[in-house]
Amino acid sequence: MLTAISNGITYIINMGASVMLPIVIAIISICLGIKVGKAIRSGLMIGVGFVGLSLIVNMMNDNLGPAAQAMSERFGLSLKVVDIGWPGASPMTWASSIATVAIPVAVGVNLIMLFLKLTKTVNIDIWNIWHMTFTGAIAYTVTGNFWIGILGVVIHAAISYKLGDLWAPLMEDYFELDGLTVPHGTSAYMAPIACVFDALIDKIPGLNKIDISADTLQEKIGVFGEPVVIGGILGTVVGFLAGYGPSEALPLGVKMAAVMVLMPKIVKCIMDGLMPLSERAKELLTKKYGDTAKFYIGLDPAILLGDSQVVTAGLIFIPLTLAIAMIVPGNQILPFGDLATISFFIAIAVAVHKGNLFRTLFSGSAIMFMTIWIANQSIPWLTALSKATGTTDGTSLVAALDQGGCPITYIFTEIFSRDNIPGMFVIAGIYVFCMFFAIRCSKKRAAEVEARQNAEAEENA
Repeated sequence: MLTAISNGITYIINMGASVMLPIVIAIISICLGIKVGKAIRSGLMIGVGFVGLSLIVNMMNDNLGPAAQAMSERFGLSLKVVDIGWPGASPMTWASSIATVAIPVAVGVNLIMLFLKLTKTVNIDIWNIWHMTFTGAIAYTVTGNFWIGILGVVIHAAISYKLGDLWAPLMEDYFELDGLTVPHGTSAYMAPIACVFDALIDKIPGLNKIDISADTLQEKIGVFGEPVVIGGILGTVVGFLAGYGPSEALPLGVKMAAVMVLMPKIVKCIMDGLMPLSERAKELLTKKYGDTAKFYIGLDPAILLGDSQVVTAGLIFIPLTLAIAMIVPGNQILPFGDLATISFFIAIAVAVHKGNLFRTLFSGSAIMFMTIWIANQSIPWLTALSKATGTTDGTSLVAALDQGGCPITYIFTEIFSRDNIPGMFVIAGIYVFCMFFAIRCSKKRAAEVEARQNAEAEENA
């Protein structure tokens, strides 16, 4: 029986997020009392949205990936371990022996935390449980202890759901995604660093007055500040930095302009599909817990790419990440697989800075530095996982910035492996400090949002 369930889960996972999420959404919607036809439509709208996201992300990978590779070769980066990115790390994770039990474990953790009122995040993004699974798979591969691997899934899941609570005020205040949050992915776990940088810049006279965003640029320079033009210019610049001629650089610019225009429209499809479920869940929870109850639907960080500031920052950080890779001490990794989707790494950081791209340059640089730094230390672990899952024969070194550079995975695994105790203490010290600082900032932001909503309610009364 358990084997049949496990095989069924694996079968659905292998169809990808664009099929899995519609099925999950439709089933949950029907269970919550939404009419079958409406539930199916909602699921399909979300599927359409994720198909669109997949098309855009694949286009970015296919076009920005080679440009980034050409750029690194042009500037003479002799880094021997290539970043396989999330497109390489996620299939490797799902192929691990711990993957089939990871989904029920992660869902179970969410249900227990909701029951005990330890979180308000209801995660429906089953696909991205691969992040939690990755921690378990790495820990199991390194220690050989299956239960340590399961503990890794539990701890990463619990932290992820708390991160969903942590960033919910930003989702509402900056992204205008009321009732939604992003509890997982690189965006969620690296954004605490941005909170520290935001507070530091606030204390520096002069720098604290600088506010550069697509909106402020549009006010000052007109049409050249519009997202479509910014995308076109940045895409073309990346092409020329890669050594492309006009016949290659200009088409790249047009495609990046298309990303800036199409991404918000695609995200809107997802939002439309989620609306019936979100409203029904809110209705049921209000009936059970009262008007003061607040729950958040956890979704893929891809929904954050609907913000033009996030996409703009992502384009800027393609060449910048390559430059950062050159200055990280002892770095062996050539950023590649994750470069095209670098927006995911800094999306919540953009929101922390309220869309201020000037501040994002500082915090984003720190985020990418720390990611590359950790990813270097996890190279042996990823290589062992790739060999264990049959992804490679183990003779070639494997690295991934997404998840391979995750401080949660690194700290947890290092506690048991003890390969680099000094490095673990440094990274854990920095990360825990940033996390506590982010919690304080989140509470302050939540209070500001609540005060503003109360004021608006009084005005409308």
